[in-house]
Amino acid sequence: MKRAKFIIPAIVLLVAVAFLGYRGFAESAVYDYQVSEFLGQQSDYTARNVRVSGTVADGTVQKEGSTLRFVMTDGQQDLPVSYVGVVPDSFKAGGQAVVEGKLDPGGTFQATTLLAKCPSKYEPDTTPAG
Repeated sequence: MKRAKFIIPAIVLLVAVAFLGYRGFAESAVYDYQVSEFLGQQSDYTARNVRVSGTVADGTVQKEGSTLRFVMTDGQQDLPVSYVGVVPDSFKAGGQAVVEGKLDPGGTFQATTLLAKCPSKYEPDTTPAG
């Protein structure tokens, strides 16, 4: 009987901690898509965060005050993106980027995070010094 006084509250506490951990994980989970995959989904992305990867289309990067606008593409479909925040130094047109955020009702992806992917192969600088 004395053991039950400790075992039952311990089980309740363990279940509560597990439930809170699961809820926190589920709410912070971010789905990762390529541009065509993202645009081809039928789900409503205005309610949850998603991560989209693609190439920054040449000639589309525009800086208006603190807002950066550009188009991401995967060669098949294009996604207009709007971002307010610090722009990585390696971000450039033609480069790979990853954005995280939500799609607004107008079809523009409102990014809260912008990451520039580094090239997977680095070439040494062959220009002579001097």
